Amino acid sequence: MANPAQRLGERIAVVSGGASGIGRAIALRLAAEGAIVEILDQNDAGPTCAEIAEAGGTAACGVCDVADDAQIDAAVEALRARRGRVDILVNSAGILTDRRPWRSRTREEIERFVKINYVGVFALTKAIYPLITSSRHGRIVVVGSRTALMGNPGMSGYVESKAAAMGFVRVLAREAGEHAITVNAVAPGMIATPGTRANSDEAAFDRMVGIQAIKRRVTPEHVAALVAFLASDDAEMITGQTIVCDGGGYLH
Repeated sequence: MANPAQRLGERIAVVSGGASGIGRAIALRLAAEGAIVEILDQNDAGPTCAEIAEAGGTAACGVCDVADDAQIDAAVEALRARRGRVDILVNSAGILTDRRPWRSRTREEIERFVKINYVGVFALTKAIYPLITSSRHGRIVVVGSRTALMGNPGMSGYVESKAAAMGFVRVLAREAGEHAITVNAVAPGMIATPGTRANSDEAAFDRMVGIQAIKRRVTPEHVAALVAFLASDDAEMITGQTIVCDGGGYLH
């Protein structure tokens, strides 16, 4: 097995949603393993890039809302000019939800979830795909959600949009196989990111730990470690899979 400290050396990794939360942890981990990281986020990812640079890594960031095709095209064109290829794409950008009965949701709410959490993944992947096919180490990872497997009540819109993205992973894995590109999803459990904390109190996190096989909170860094593995040569024959990272809360 390759030395984890070097196994992504000189590979170009694009991380959407890398300004905060799970995306930030993924960007930091890939950089720590030697990848040159490009962060695309609608928010300022400068602090994440600065942290990578301070640790001796290489990173750049660009503003990109994955719900906006023009911004995607501009970001990918800049990436093409700067790097020429992409080896790793991590689709981490997305929006979370509060908890309300499905009948209280509006059509506009549901469409917003789908537009960002699924169509945004599709659109960014499609735009970057020509840059990945030239790589000898093509890897695509989608940050899905355990809720798409469990059907959590009160989370309509979010659950369906994540399920759609995870379905896309399976189709794309079949079609990208001819280029030896792997395509996988990671499905985190309940993680105390700023977005999740806005909709869940400490008691909710404690209850979740209580049903897990491993009685510790899952962190963004745990998910980042899984993504780094899937992005490496060690996972070259793993594709079309959804891997849950939740301390054994959902067993399947």
